[in-house]
Amino acid sequence: MKYSRVKGTRDILPHESYKWLYIGDKIREFALLNNFSYIKTPAFEVTELFVRGIGNETDIVSKEMYTFLDKSKTSITLKPEMTAPVIRAYIQNNLEQMSAVMRVYYIDALFRQEKPQKGRLRQFHQYGFEIIGTPYPEADAEIIVLSYTILKSLGLDDLSVKINSIGNRRTRKAYLELLRENIAPCKNDLCPTCQTRFSRNVLRIFDCKNQKCQELLDEHAPRIIDHISDEDKEHFSLVLKLLDIAGVSYQIDHKLVRGLDYYTRTTFEITSPLLGSQDALCGGGRYDYLVEDLGGKPTPAVGVAGGIERLLIALEEAGKIPVTDSNLVYIVSIGEKAREYGFRLSWELRDQNIPCEFDTLRRSPKAQMRDAGRKKAKYVVIVGEDELKRNKVILRDMSKSYQEEIGLNLLIPTLKQKISSV
Repeated sequence: MKYSRVKGTRDILPHESYKWLYIGDKIREFALLNNFSYIKTPAFEVTELFVRGIGNETDIVSKEMYTFLDKSKTSITLKPEMTAPVIRAYIQNNLEQMSAVMRVYYIDALFRQEKPQKGRLRQFHQYGFEIIGTPYPEADAEIIVLSYTILKSLGLDDLSVKINSIGNRRTRKAYLELLRENIAPCKNDLCPTCQTRFSRNVLRIFDCKNQKCQELLDEHAPRIIDHISDEDKEHFSLVLKLLDIAGVSYQIDHKLVRGLDYYTRTTFEITSPLLGSQDALCGGGRYDYLVEDLGGKPTPAVGVAGGIERLLIALEEAGKIPVTDSNLVYIVSIGEKAREYGFRLSWELRDQNIPCEFDTLRRSPKAQMRDAGRKKAKYVVIVGEDELKRNKVILRDMSKSYQEEIGLNLLIPTLKQKISSV
């Protein structure tokens, strides 16, 4: 019986894995540059962590989580997002004792049982950055500028930074009552999902992609930014000022509330037209109550998460994924003694940090050369019985279709020189 991968998942195959490694290297490069430390949490957590942290009425918790009972009858969920697990780890391991402000980043696989579509899978991958421990707008701005800079450094130019402030929990309660009051007359014109959200979590109506719902909101919904506290308005104003200082253009989007209940004050997304209607490359914001909600001390925080699958789509559409330039040395051996020498030579080359491959199928010289071509080897070392008797090998430059006979003692120095001069 042949097996297929589960719907909504994908294989990352050898011929394309370099793209994932390229993005991962870029994220790690910026994490190091900005002094973020890597964090890794388990693939699953107790379900209550996400119900409590994300919100019971969010789409993720109500529709999309992979939840099951383990053998001890504990409800377990494959993690659908990373912020709640990071905060759980922060609290459980007393990370606040390590630093007043904790700066962490991650690259991880997540799971949501939603309808598979372009850029949206049931197992998907995200990178993210979190700054835990400061309430000040400098952290908000740093997260936004960092996110924007990473995307720009990858070669994406037509980016839009959308930003909003949704205030704090105290002021939001009064706003939600006002929102219900204003849209109640047109409640029956909303889509079925939004009619349910009206009574359970009315703020989530802003997340709806239904055009009619959005038009009704434009006509009837008051702007949340007009109903936040003076302190929150000042915080938002300072975030915008810092973005101006950093030279990052932005658009204030008064309907941007994000899809998770833990957000407070700043919310933002960075979008690209290369993705079509699902245009968000990354998004995040401030979550000043989450640490306390999950059992820790009151601790403000801000973060961002970006989808790697979506980022790959945008980079491929823009033609910005670099072509791999391999320095692979392929060893073609002809005869038993040549095979023994080629095997030893392969490890000598690797000891000098020269990537190489030695044929293990004992194929004909012609077949070995074809394989070297398929694997885009830059150089081929041809070792035969006659050459070994004369302490020589043939070194072939595949890009120039040029070859020369060279002494065994000069082979490694010559390869190192050629590779370093590229």
